[in-house]
Amino acid sequence: MAASSTARNSTTPSLSSERFVEVSPSRALGVDFGQKRIGMAVSDPTNTLATPLDTLVRRAGKRPPIKQMADIASELDVGHLIVGLPIALDGSENEWCAEVRDMASKLAQRMGVPVAFIDERMTSVRAERAVRSAGLSKTNREQKGRIDAAAAQLILQAWLDNPEVAR
Repeated sequence: MAASSTARNSTTPSLSSERFVEVSPSRALGVDFGQKRIGMAVSDPTNTLATPLDTLVRRAGKRPPIKQMADIASELDVGHLIVGLPIALDGSENEWCAEVRDMASKLAQRMGVPVAFIDERMTSVRAERAVRSAGLSKTNREQKGRIDAAAAQLILQAWLDNPEVAR
């Protein structure tokens, strides 16, 4: 638009009086809750790629480390929680699904973010294959934590690629 020496209409805001607010996209956190370990992955700021994080170890008979997970999410500026739901091969939900839903709900509430659930059937098998084909030494390949983190990465990537797959 060409500069003009005529006065601006008072109903048209000038650029100097407009307020621009920069909104930073928040990342998503993918979680694979297990009875022994919790695999986690985080998206990049554009919510395009999932990257595995360190796996947390659950102590037998203890509550899941919700506070530790929420602290990690806070450090990473997470705005979405994506959790793998361990649905049976026949498509039904079992007791473990109910426990995962409960843990996810508590974590989402503590984080103050929405939660989405992704069918995680076969993610551990796919994650194990991916870890084995990564060219790592046998010792590194067989670390269970790597597989759990890779499963969380697959869960999160499924949501990043198609958020409508959430249950």
